[in-house]
Order: sequence, then structure tokens, then C-alpha cells
Amino acid sequence: MRLDRIIQALLPHDEHFFVLFDKLAKLIVEAAETLRTLPSQGKNEREATVLKIQELENKADSITHEIYTELNKTFVTPFDREDVHLLASTLDDVLDYIDGTAKRFHMYKIKKNSPDIQRLTEIIYQSALEVQRGVILVADMRRADELQKILQKINQYENDADSIFDHAIAELFEKETDAIELIKIKEVLVNLETTTDKCEDVANVLETLFIKNA
Repeated sequence: MRLDRIIQALLPHDEHFFVLFDKLAKLIVEAAETLRTLPSQGKNEREATVLKIQELENKADSITHEIYTELNKTFVTPFDREDVHLLASTLDDVLDYIDGTAKRFHMYKIKKNSPDIQRLTEIIYQSALEVQRGVILVADMRRADELQKILQKINQYENDADSIFDHAIAELFEKETDAIELIKIKEVLVNLETTTDKCEDVANVLETLFIKNA
């Protein structure tokens, strides 16, 4: 262990970062849970759901900004400053994509609630639950075995999302005869699949944190 890491481990840390990370993770779960109800809703319900997700995303932006502010004025952080910044940023990205997907779904007036779209929203929700579990472990770097199981689940969910996405796109181009509708549905599918990629990005940051600080 490098000298700077030894010193960092011995000095008192600002535990407030862990609280803020936990808040971000909870918002991700709430937003993902809300997103999975969207495809089966009517127009008025969708509008309310999109507004709710937008509010959650705004809260996440405020918390992310608070983390950056704390980072600038805190002498000793729980781990490297760039890693604090990166974890906050990747968590915020997940919420950004959930919000963007919800807005597109409503804005494009997607009518078809395909099984593939429903499955992708469910995968996003399950990935969000694992992200939250992983973020909780950041406060205790001794639980690497638990984290590894979480990372494997997130990776598997992302792989599943890739397979579902490929099937959905193939079916879309085979069956959809309206070119404009095809473009709209394809963009929603891309955003759904990208959201699972963003969850995997969080998993990669968590893995790096444990490797560097274990």
C-alpha cells in the first residue's frame, strides 16, 4: 500500500459522502421502478409518470452537485477524489438515461407495449437494485466477496439486455411497416439498452474502488 493510502486510511473521513451515494442509489431504484410501469399506462398516466421520474432526476442532480461541492471543501475523502467524482457521475448517468427514456416513450406516443420493452424495463429495475446493494458496500471495503456476486448479476443483466435488444430490433425491422414508428421505437429500445450499460459502468467503478482500497 502506498504511503498516501496509508495516511488516508488512518485519518478521519467525512462519512457524509456515503450518505449521499446511498441517496443517489435509492433514487435510481425508485426511478427504475417507476419506469417499468410506463409501457402499460395510458396517456394521462404516462404524463404523470414522466413528471415523477423527472423530479427524481432533478433530485439526483442536486445530490450530485452536493457531492462535488463537498469534494472541493473536504480535506480527507473516503477514497481518491477522482473516484468519488467518478462514482457520483456514473450514478447520475443512470438516472439521466432513465429520465431520457421515459421522456421519449411519452413524447413519441409509443403505442405498442411489446414484451421486449417490458423485459428491458424489468432488467433496468433489477440492475438498479443490485447497484444500490453495491453502493451500500462502499462503506465497508472488507466485503469484496459480496460485491463480486453483485457485479456478476449486473453483468448478467446487461448481457440479457443485449440479447433482448437484438431480438427486439430484428423483430421491429421485420414487422413494422411504418418508417416513422420504426424510428421512434428503435430510439426507445436503444435508450433502454444503454441504461443497462450505464448500470454496468457503475459496477465497473465499484469494482475499481474495491481493488484500489481493499
